[in-house]
Amino acid sequence: MAAAPEPGEPEKGKPFKLLGILDVENIPCARDSILYGSLGSVVAGLGHFLLTSRIRRSCDVGAGGFAVVTLGCWFHCRYNYAKQRIQERIAREGIKNKILYESTHLDPERKQSNSSS
Repeated sequence: MAAAPEPGEPEKGKPFKLLGILDVENIPCARDSILYGSLGSVVAGLGHFLLTSRIRRSCDVGAGGFAVVTLGCWFHCRYNYAKQRIQERIAREGIKNKILYESTHLDPERKQSNSSS
C-alpha cells in the first residue's frame, strides 16, 4: 500500500507543463518569468485602461506587456544562470587542481613559500 503524501509535501506525479510544452518545474527561470510576465500584463493592461478607457487597446497592451516582461525576465535570468554555471565550473576545476597538485613540486604555493625563505 502506498503511503499518502504529507499535506505540505508536493506530489511526485506528472510535471506541470504550460501549454503542454514548457515544463515549468524543471526548466530554470521558467516559473519566475511566467509569473513576472503575468504581473506585467495586468499592470500594463490595467494602467492603459485607466489612462485611456479603451478596452480593446488595453487588452493588446496587456498581451504585449506579458510578452515583453516574460522575455526580459527570461533572458536576464538565463544570462545570470549561465554566468553562475561558468563560475561554478571554474571553481570546481580550481579545487580539483588544488587537490591534485597539493604537496608536489608543481604546487604554486610551495614555490612561492620556498623562494621567499
